[in-house]
Amino acid sequence: MKILLSNDDGYFAPGLNILANYLAKFAEITVVAPERNRSGASNSLTLDRPLSVRKASNGFFYVNGTPTDCVHLALTGLMEAPPDMVISGINDGANMGDDTIYSGTVAAAMEGYLLDIPSFAVSMSQHSATHFETAARVTVELIQHAMKTKCKSPLLLNINVPDVPYDALKGKVITRLGKRHKAEPVMQLKTPRGETVYWVGAAGQPNDGGIGTDFYAVSHNQVSISPIQVDLTKHAQLDELKNWLTQ
Repeated sequence: MKILLSNDDGYFAPGLNILANYLAKFAEITVVAPERNRSGASNSLTLDRPLSVRKASNGFFYVNGTPTDCVHLALTGLMEAPPDMVISGINDGANMGDDTIYSGTVAAAMEGYLLDIPSFAVSMSQHSATHFETAARVTVELIQHAMKTKCKSPLLLNINVPDVPYDALKGKVITRLGKRHKAEPVMQLKTPRGETVYWVGAAGQPNDGGIGTDFYAVSHNQVSISPIQVDLTKHAQLDELKNWLTQ
């Protein structure tokens, strides 16, 4: 089995390295990841400059671009043959609800999916996580299950794992994305030169986080598995807008 592994935290991130060690036990892996942390890069693709690819001492390739760049380069030029799966992670922090819009972790998996390859985005439930091995074990289980039991439709899964020991997990559940309250206000600071600079405010707390959502599952020590899609069309509003346009 061949797996392309990427992330948005950078090629040196502990989550990536731990997951690579687990996957290498049963698969041939290729790691192509950003040279630095690119959290929040979403699906951005670098088109205004050339990209460079370098190889670290551990065999990982790293790119001076975005997570999407990494997967795109790997699948359209670096790899001799397409992999069986694309895995992005393990992210140090959650990608639930609205987070998926901004997430470089999710974007890397989505790029694999756009090129017709089953893809998983894997994240820990909180920043400064300590149980990456829990998520690594869960990822291995899901990969092996996906290869053994094929889904009828292509897979693009957003997976969030509670930051707890593996034995403390209370199962895996299929969820929908929840929704957060609006983000906290930006923080203004003064530089030593008297210039005003801004830090983007923290993400809002869950607003729609009830039973069936990713927020609810993770808060109850369950692995959240959300099927996501690329099509942004609001299909339920098509007929309404057709009538609106003719009025």
